[in-house]
Amino acid sequence: MPNLTKILAGVLIVLALLLGILAWTLSRRPPPTTVTAAPQASFAVVVATRVLQAGKPITADELRVQSLPINPNGTFTDPAQLTGRVPNADIGVDSPILETQLTSGLAERVEPGERALAVRVDESNAVGNRLRPGNFVDVFFTLKRDGSMGGNGEIDRTQARLLMSKVRVLTFGNATASGDSAGDPNGMVRTAVLAVPVADVDRLMLAESAGRLIFALRNAKDPEVADQSALPAYPGVLKTALRAGAEPLQDSTRAAAGVALDTLSGSSGPADARPPLPSLPSHMPLPATRVTASTNTTKSGIEVIRGGRAETVAW
Repeated sequence: MPNLTKILAGVLIVLALLLGILAWTLSRRPPPTTVTAAPQASFAVVVATRVLQAGKPITADELRVQSLPINPNGTFTDPAQLTGRVPNADIGVDSPILETQLTSGLAERVEPGERALAVRVDESNAVGNRLRPGNFVDVFFTLKRDGSMGGNGEIDRTQARLLMSKVRVLTFGNATASGDSAGDPNGMVRTAVLAVPVADVDRLMLAESAGRLIFALRNAKDPEVADQSALPAYPGVLKTALRAGAEPLQDSTRAAAGVALDTLSGSSGPADARPPLPSLPSHMPLPATRVTASTNTTKSGIEVIRGGRAETVAW
């Protein structure tokens, strides 16, 4: 019996040692890590519902917001930010719309029916270089009669007139309304960009090339503009086709017809609008016409004298 007890005690001791070694081994192992799936990131991005054509303004029904796993630079989150913007290249269906795919800069500030036109300026004709982008100006111009042309000049007399009313200044020198630059670093402004109705581009270009432009700064709240309906219409350089029942010509067509300098200056007009030539008094006889024979033996002819002008006619 004592031997059995000793054997049982030895077995228990060995078992206790084994359990101790197992516990020590388990305590040395790192704790198991629980792997949890990370939620996938999503970004609300405006995409196109149909193909957006280049050069065509975007409408609200062509846009929707979609969650994407990526968020490229230059995306939009609100469709209202894109309504009316114009793509510079075709944009595919369900493609996110990026800022780089849209027209930007000065073209975005030119209204429909207007054109951005650069004109020469200096301190004396641009309100002492105090014009700023966003200002409105009246454009005056002066034309000086060319005396060297005698009676054949296009300008009958020197004149100064208002050319266009309330023209918007887009840029002045290097300064823009968006604040791209505070101004010309040297203070020397050479050009200003104006927003000009397309029908008036011809007149502005012609007045600048043939005369001198003067910009008069005005208050943007002043509604007064020149009443063009009270002035005669400018006949175009090119004749336009007459169509029965046709609507008035579009501004682009009027610009294509052009304007001539004598028309712009008012030197030309319909025959019945010109003053009649002065008539000679009834008691004043017409200058006599004399015909004399030429004595030149090398060339035969008749000398005709009308008033104070002599002319030899060969015969």
